[in-house]
Amino acid sequence: MDSLELRAEADAVLAELVGVPEGSARLREDQWRAVAALVQDRRRALVVQRTGWGKSAVYFVATALLRRRGAGPTVIVSPLLALMRNQVESAARAGIRARTINSANPEEWDAIHQEVEDGGTDVLLVSPERLNSVDFRERMLPRLAATTGLLVVDEAHCISDWGHDFRPDYRRLRAMLAALAPGVPVLATTATANARVTADVAEQLGTGAGEALVLRGPLDRESLRLGVVQLPDAAHRLAWLAEHLDELPGSGIVYTLTVAAAEEATAYLRQRGFEVASYTGRTENADRLQAEADLLENRVKALVATSALGMGFDKPDLGFVVHLGSPSSPIAYYQQVGRAGRGVEHADVLMLPGAEDEAIWRYFADTAFPPEEQVRQTLSALAGAARPLSAPALEAAVDLRRTRLETMLKVLDVDGAVKRVKGGWESTGQAWVYDTERYARVARQRAAEQQAMREYVRTSGCRMEFLRRQLDDEGAAPCGRCDNCAGAWIDSAVSADALTGATKELDRPGVEVEPRRMWPTGMPALGIDLKGRIPAGEQCSTGRALGRLSDIGWGNRLRPLLAEHAPDGPVPDDVLQAAVAVLADWARCAGGWAPNVPDASARPVGVVSVPSLTRPRLVDSLARGIATVGRLPYLGALTYTGPNGAHAARRSNSAQRLRALSGTFTVPEDLVGALAGSPGPVLLVDDYTDSGWTLAVAARLLRRSGSGQVLPLVLAAAG
Repeated sequence: MDSLELRAEADAVLAELVGVPEGSARLREDQWRAVAALVQDRRRALVVQRTGWGKSAVYFVATALLRRRGAGPTVIVSPLLALMRNQVESAARAGIRARTINSANPEEWDAIHQEVEDGGTDVLLVSPERLNSVDFRERMLPRLAATTGLLVVDEAHCISDWGHDFRPDYRRLRAMLAALAPGVPVLATTATANARVTADVAEQLGTGAGEALVLRGPLDRESLRLGVVQLPDAAHRLAWLAEHLDELPGSGIVYTLTVAAAEEATAYLRQRGFEVASYTGRTENADRLQAEADLLENRVKALVATSALGMGFDKPDLGFVVHLGSPSSPIAYYQQVGRAGRGVEHADVLMLPGAEDEAIWRYFADTAFPPEEQVRQTLSALAGAARPLSAPALEAAVDLRRTRLETMLKVLDVDGAVKRVKGGWESTGQAWVYDTERYARVARQRAAEQQAMREYVRTSGCRMEFLRRQLDDEGAAPCGRCDNCAGAWIDSAVSADALTGATKELDRPGVEVEPRRMWPTGMPALGIDLKGRIPAGEQCSTGRALGRLSDIGWGNRLRPLLAEHAPDGPVPDDVLQAAVAVLADWARCAGGWAPNVPDASARPVGVVSVPSLTRPRLVDSLARGIATVGRLPYLGALTYTGPNGAHAARRSNSAQRLRALSGTFTVPEDLVGALAGSPGPVLLVDDYTDSGWTLAVAARLLRRSGSGQVLPLVLAAAG
């Protein structure tokens, strides 16, 4: 078959995909070049094109053509399979049958693979996390590599640690690429890769110079109109959103930097009568599916979302994207705004930056590759172990939080220093070199990206041109549409009524603090005889905090107060009054102070404080102030007997945090006597809770000394 005949066949498949009569659809030239490279030449191709360009059309058309020519099924590796549902539905119109392998359906894996072998499946969608699963790697990966007709790496920027969404699981693709039969084509796609990321992806995938067809198109989206609205504080931003949301075209997405901010904004907008839904990492899967469907069908004005709603969501008529707060990377920002304006002539993109943005960037910045000492500790622990060690077990040997530890292990796995086996991780014994220079360059790149976002907010030049240059788009030029090119099209005014409502919403204090119920794994190995479930009679109850440090209401008030180098002093009056309001609401809640426990409705008999090394005046005045206002006796503070700094350690993993706290508190005799003289619930006051282990240890001591329920009250909670 010559190229003209193949092109006609490809265009006919495209028409089926988009649901139009044959002859009514035609691949773009670069789409056709990619399809021809995959189907005719069986080459490898790297496609870097803007969101909505039609990258999925390339791999679905190529799949149909390859399958007709006897090729095996296509394997698509994508980080957000759930958000590819609409693409899969489109593929079904062209007779392309797709199945998914994920962590939720291991019992179906064998049946799915049998379908693949029997020719009943055309496309197999796999998450990158599956590539690092022992069962999948041992049982499925070799068989897939032997039968695959086309390998697609979707959102390929994730393979690069220069990218904004690096995922080490993607590097496992090297093994699959090496195992592919000769002549199996490979397609890598992304919408957000600058020159550095493009080169790195090519290297990671083995698609270097001379091997791959690289198709990189202009990243301008002519439908997007970019703007920045500068407002004085979070209340003004929420009020502005309520005032102007109806003016934005169609339905859209309101992005926030944190889960707490998404929940706050959703609650306020609903109060103002808007049909909106929250979409975050905490949203249950069924609720996510419903929220996606509601947005796709325009049953809601907006989803208020974190980055959990990102790559892969396809709504061609999405009319706007608003950011309450600035993301830390221009590439990540461009990808999120690229959700809008795919199938409409005009879409509005607005950023409402906040003073708290950089504090939130810092809070979530604990993702860099760990220092060499911690990596060596991990390798040493694995080398000296008689059996594989799980990540929870390794926490007893290395002071890294779970997510960061697991990310490090995945990188070491790909580098060949460790391997994942049933039961955990084990050392390979291979030499490993800490790439200090590379990790430092990545850290500098992250800092440069943050600086670019500061400049984006302040620039007087074209905003679209600015973003395109950040992605090394050679065709970047003034767009003529943004607020700097054409003038602001929407004002920053807010009414007194909207501002009052937003202020009231953000000023409402009180979030629940869940207690610890299980001791960390591996404590006996550290010489601490604690394991399994914490006995019910030694647990603290669900507590309260004024707010989370990540929210835009009380978080903004508390972050400066609890900053690392903030001066210590008496609790401010507004903070004390808010704490009293939280206690009043707590007492009125259904079930009393501690639902489902015998003394739930009993009023606390007194107040106890946790000794603070960094803010002793703040914590002491908070505890005494609550006691005075609540007409409760201040029973005293626990005694701190540990080494200087142990109690103050933060952002450790659970095992190391509990180790640092072990033996550092005692209950003084006068407090023991007070508890014995007035048995019943006590309020336990501290300034901040992150891991929850300080409260757990203090509650255990108090319960063992004769107290009733221990009710924690803190100013701020993490998360």
